[in-house]
Amino acid sequence: MQSLELTHEQSANISLAVTALKAGEVVAYPTEAVYGLGCDPFNQQALEKLFHVKQRPIEKGVILVAASVEQVLPYVELMDTDWQQSVLDSWPGPVTWVLPLKKALPDWITGGRNTVAIRVSDHPIVHALCSAFDSPIVSSSANLSGHTPAKSCAEITKVFGDSLLCVEGALGNLDKPTQIRDAVSGLVLR
Repeated sequence: MQSLELTHEQSANISLAVTALKAGEVVAYPTEAVYGLGCDPFNQQALEKLFHVKQRPIEKGVILVAASVEQVLPYVELMDTDWQQSVLDSWPGPVTWVLPLKKALPDWITGGRNTVAIRVSDHPIVHALCSAFDSPIVSSSANLSGHTPAKSCAEITKVFGDSLLCVEGALGNLDKPTQIRDAVSGLVLR
């Protein structure tokens, strides 16, 4: 796990980002490989704003990131399953798992599927952001649909203007977006 030490400026920016998330805004933040765009997954207007900013269809569904396994347990089938150990062995870390739902989530999160893609991240800023927000958040690469994802706040500003709050920070050690695996089949999807 990466060091969870944040600078005073990063902590202040995370507080501002949490305020923005609670207000239904989209924020940008560093992840394991690229910058992500995030919002409150349970706020439909926030998701619509994120899809509008990215110029991406809402039917695709989104990935959620969380600070802990406890943040995702209310939503997914994980404990006492054949795939529990594989998932838990990779978290916190850079693996996104597609897990069966325990209870229905809005279609704007799942894309109408009975599964959801979730990652419990060990990136210090993602961890701090989800901890302070006290919930998983959306994690979608910070790019216009079909374009290369941003790798800095400067690139975020170039692509999206200065309308998005961007939490400055180092990217993780990955050179491409996190692996996505299907928990039930074990198949690598990306």
